[in-house]
Amino acid sequence: MDKIRTDVLEMLSIVPDGASLAVGGFGLTGAPIMLCDALCELDKRDLHIVANNAGIDPTGVGRLAQEGRLRKFTGSFPSNKNFFSLFHEGRVELELVPQGTLAERMRAAGAGIPAFYTPTGAGTDLATGNYPARYDSDGNVVQWLEPKDVRVFNGRPCVLETALACDFALVKAHRADRLGNLAFRLGSRNFNVPAAMAGAVTFVEAQNIVEVGAIEPDAVHLPGVFVQHVIQSTGGWVGNPNPPGASW
Repeated sequence: MDKIRTDVLEMLSIVPDGASLAVGGFGLTGAPIMLCDALCELDKRDLHIVANNAGIDPTGVGRLAQEGRLRKFTGSFPSNKNFFSLFHEGRVELELVPQGTLAERMRAAGAGIPAFYTPTGAGTDLATGNYPARYDSDGNVVQWLEPKDVRVFNGRPCVLETALACDFALVKAHRADRLGNLAFRLGSRNFNVPAAMAGAVTFVEAQNIVEVGAIEPDAVHLPGVFVQHVIQSTGGWVGNPNPPGASW
């Protein structure tokens, strides 16, 4: 099945308002900027974004936040001023999650694991229900994170974390073939792999689109079974996986 698409707006038009989306990237590294921009161009709103960070102003998830398109953010670093303004004004909900736990919750969704225990976060405000999740317009806390179930394993308290399954995923790859097999370059793999696994439908922007077989089986970082749609990334190259003068 050929998963290559040519129109990013048509491709993402199936995303409804109110959808949950797992988004890859760490800062700007490996961030699917073109796909996030397309959501803005399509005027998608009321979104629940699951990502490591809330974007870099005003790019990617940062643009979604700046334009007031977020209903909720689940992630480790809500690190842009636009998001914090929205949060303290009561316009968006925050679920703060430790970074490793976030990656594992997304991966668990793709692996069919409904929940797991981890010592990370045990005894902290994130586990005891003492961390704010939402404010009202006057800056008063009106919702707290839910307290987590705690069990002791080998003498260590561990908290129960649930899988983070999302309606869709947005990721950026270095190379993709027509079956949706993906390869990432160096640190740009980051959260892209678990994000792709978490989405029921995964959209990929690829710097290079190659024919089936051009990515050696051992070089596939994410198999095409997790990918439904691939499009050429703006500024990328078609056919040649290592074009002359490439900056990566």
